[in-house]
Amino acid sequence: MEPQLQHTVADGVATVVISHPAKRNAMTAGMWRRLPELLGELAADASVRVLVLTGAGATFCAGADISSLREPGDPQSLAVRAEEALAAFPKPTLAAIRGHCVGGGCQLAAACDLRFAEEGASFGVTPAKLGIVYPAGSTRRLASLVGPATAKYLLFSAALIGTERALRTGLVDEVLPVGELDKRMAEFTRVLASRSQLTQAAAKEFAGGPADPARSAYWAEQARGSGDTAEGVAAFLERREPRFTWTTGA
Repeated sequence: MEPQLQHTVADGVATVVISHPAKRNAMTAGMWRRLPELLGELAADASVRVLVLTGAGATFCAGADISSLREPGDPQSLAVRAEEALAAFPKPTLAAIRGHCVGGGCQLAAACDLRFAEEGASFGVTPAKLGIVYPAGSTRRLASLVGPATAKYLLFSAALIGTERALRTGLVDEVLPVGELDKRMAEFTRVLASRSQLTQAAAKEFAGGPADPARSAYWAEQARGSGDTAEGVAAFLERREPRFTWTTGA
């Protein structure tokens, strides 16, 4: 099978699958180039409320296809552009992780808002094995998740860690028993798709950087004009599910 990024959209959830089974879903240069384009298409789809990134079969992503490092151009720049596009995706993003989540795969997982892993998954950030300088933005993003000491441990050693340490250090948010990951993702994405996109979009922005009074004022104005607050309160009092109408780009 040719290396590719597959995707589906159903019930408000876009699922992007990294598929390169011959090399444990390693990302080729073409796949790195395609990911920002695909994310742009999905961001423009009003039916998409949540995005899940996962790998085909029993592994998430073993990093960059090393053979692509000899191709013309700068593969690391391609990876950074893909990572930044994922981090900037306007809806909640979740990584569903099985098996290896290493190198560029861990870079992509860290760019998601949340990470759910199956027991037995392994994580590593491995540029020290190749003499590559890990990008500054990627390093800061990793350190913001796991703290400076654990980020240094991972980057200095290129060691793999298991799900217990990944959970303890904040690299993943939940660890699921083998066979339960898909069920948990279906449950949680259904919850996210039912919630206010206004709340989610503002929270995503506020959590991602320092406070900006102008942006706080912007979101307050969005809240006043959206009707979502009135709908949420009415639904609570009437003991029914809310029907939120604000969408990203509104």
